[in-house]
Amino acid sequence: MSLVSINIVNWMKYRPLFLSISTIVIIVGILSILKWGLKIGIDFKGGTLIEYRLQNGEKKVERYGQLGDVQIEKIRSDYKAQGATEERLETVGPTIGPELVKKTIYGLAISTSLILLWIAYQFKSIKFGISATVATLHDAIVVIGMYSILGHFFGAEIDFLFVTALLTIISFSVHDTIVVYDRIRELQKKSDEDLKTLANMALSETMVRSINNSFTIIFMLAALILLGGETTKWFASALLIGTISGTYSSPFVAVPILVTWDEIQKKLKNRA
Repeated sequence: MSLVSINIVNWMKYRPLFLSISTIVIIVGILSILKWGLKIGIDFKGGTLIEYRLQNGEKKVERYGQLGDVQIEKIRSDYKAQGATEERLETVGPTIGPELVKKTIYGLAISTSLILLWIAYQFKSIKFGISATVATLHDAIVVIGMYSILGHFFGAEIDFLFVTALLTIISFSVHDTIVVYDRIRELQKKSDEDLKTLANMALSETMVRSINNSFTIIFMLAALILLGGETTKWFASALLIGTISGTYSSPFVAVPILVTWDEIQKKLKNRA
């Protein structure tokens, strides 16, 4: 069965452009991390955070190092004397922060490894698993890099909510990638065309669905950023960056890597 007669967009023609855009964004993020670092919240480095609402309605958030009970009570008394209302107080010990860092690294490593193995098993090819994992790591690196920029200019902190957002982003990115991969697998059963042609057709058939699905999430997150409080704003921002990156990486990173790998593999096999 031939699919050449079907009118499809030649997405794979622009592989160098797609991968170049991703490379540039990642490089900018890495340079930001090297120059400015990441603004670490108290969840990881320990300390005390106190949030107050002043009489004029303005919120004030103060971050301190390790404080004793006497010091905390003195700060509370000072704000109370000004007529301020305490809204939040968080204290994280110096030993809890490093432990969270370890668990975060372990969580990311385990989740990406399981994703790689599961996709490779389901699609009966390590190419699918590794290509999907690279796209997933792409999204994680993009979010972390952009958060470094947001931290430098706007004070966004790496905290436990950020980790939650990062794991959620990984799940979302893989979901979109699997949709495209599954369509490629279905087409492989019906056609003897090469993987490049089937990838173009699969992307043409799933692109509108993926974009529409992502826009519904983007609109919701934009509203949460604009209308939500200080706590949820940066959490939603991380999800928004990840959603945009995941929408891009599934068709324009995961699939091009898969097709390029397949072409290189065939060339090496022909030379042998």
